[in-house]
Amino acid sequence: MKNIRIIIALSLILFNTANHAFAKKKPNIVLIFADDLGWTGLGSYGSDFYETPNIDKLCYSGMKFTQGYAAATVCAPSRAALISGQYNTKNGTLRVSDVPKRINKYHLYQALQPANLPFEESQTTIAEALKSGGYATGMFGKWHLHPGSPGDHGFDEWVTSASKHFNFETSLNEEIKEGTYLSDYMADKAIEFIDKNKDNPFFLYLPDFLVHKPHEAKERLIQKYAKKQPAGGHKDPVYAAMTESLDETVGRIYNKLEDTGILENTLIIFTSDNGAAGRTNPDGTGMSKNYTDNIPLRDGKGLLYEGGIRVPYIFYWKNKIASGTSSEMPIIGVDLYPTLIDIAGIKAPKEHELDGISFFKTLLNPDHQCKERPLYWHYPNYGPVSYKNGQLKYAYIPTDAIRLGDYKLLEFYHDTTAYIELYNIAEDLGERNNLAEKMPEKAEELLQMLKSWRYESGARMPVPNPQFDKSLKSSK
Repeated sequence: MKNIRIIIALSLILFNTANHAFAKKKPNIVLIFADDLGWTGLGSYGSDFYETPNIDKLCYSGMKFTQGYAAATVCAPSRAALISGQYNTKNGTLRVSDVPKRINKYHLYQALQPANLPFEESQTTIAEALKSGGYATGMFGKWHLHPGSPGDHGFDEWVTSASKHFNFETSLNEEIKEGTYLSDYMADKAIEFIDKNKDNPFFLYLPDFLVHKPHEAKERLIQKYAKKQPAGGHKDPVYAAMTESLDETVGRIYNKLEDTGILENTLIIFTSDNGAAGRTNPDGTGMSKNYTDNIPLRDGKGLLYEGGIRVPYIFYWKNKIASGTSSEMPIIGVDLYPTLIDIAGIKAPKEHELDGISFFKTLLNPDHQCKERPLYWHYPNYGPVSYKNGQLKYAYIPTDAIRLGDYKLLEFYHDTTAYIELYNIAEDLGERNNLAEKMPEKAEELLQMLKSWRYESGARMPVPNPQFDKSLKSSK
């Protein structure tokens, strides 16, 4: 009997040891989420003005996706989709705020935007899913979801701040040394988190506030770019200096992982919440007032053209992801959740439906292509409005989009104006040649798919505004 007990005890020890060893083998995950960084905003994605050697190193030593999309064209719904793994038709976050400060003349708006719903604590977030699999979770940066804090949604340690790069306040309410740059401060907190959790698997979410307004940067970097020759639409020395500071933060995180000996067991992801702010002229060139642009893509943040939603996606995992690889497979923000839990060996939560797919196999083999599926965007919102020369002009109107294969359809809708545009993205990256009238069957096919998706996912739509002055005329 005694021998049996000894055997059982030894078996339990071996079992627990094996489990502990397995837990240690789980990869750490570092997700760096830039703010308003466009598809061309890195050296490795085509910029000859911005200098991003640390991010470029990850790109050239890992995998680059050339057709990666944010889940929304502005930050709050993009972040909600990332954290929830759901399109905003389900997670309820449709815009940054329900009543933008610049929108105060309601009689100029033809329809009323549906309100944001609370980002419910009942949702099983990516942090909660990873935590259930033994991960320590940390978040340092811009949260931008309401109500609640990162701690209410699965993060063990967290610090939030946004709105300023200098003279900022944080959720810790601690005294900040004068002259401290927000990105440097959050990098310090992230490095402390790495030090504390280096012996166990961790998920580090670093949603950096760079390169979002206000345009504030370190003087030494501003002076550096003030002496540099502009390249295309990339010309603003302050914006360039902000971009380099973002790159410095990425370099600090990489170096810390290397110094602590855990780089080889860490997946690093770099992407952005939406495209850079910039508009294009009818001929496809960038507007002169832009401080940056997304050329060859059309337009930028706030619009569902490629410039507003196509963003960099870089995946680095030493000796796991082949160096210098790329993929043209379209991916979108809601795909990150299922991909990361797949990498971590964690099952999808039963009570929480995920809208994306795992592309883990593509990371390990760039020739692997996931099954073609439609990608969707729902943005039932108005931008700022002006009334000049008897015409209403909106910065943007409620718009939805679908991409399937090479084709992308945009549906623009509000009370008295509705139209569609169809583009072949493979042949017309700048979205200049509207094929809606030339290819009516393809346009109708995609439009019906989009409408069906809206219905099935419970999308909330604008409703007519009883205060709208119907004597006013709207321009397209």
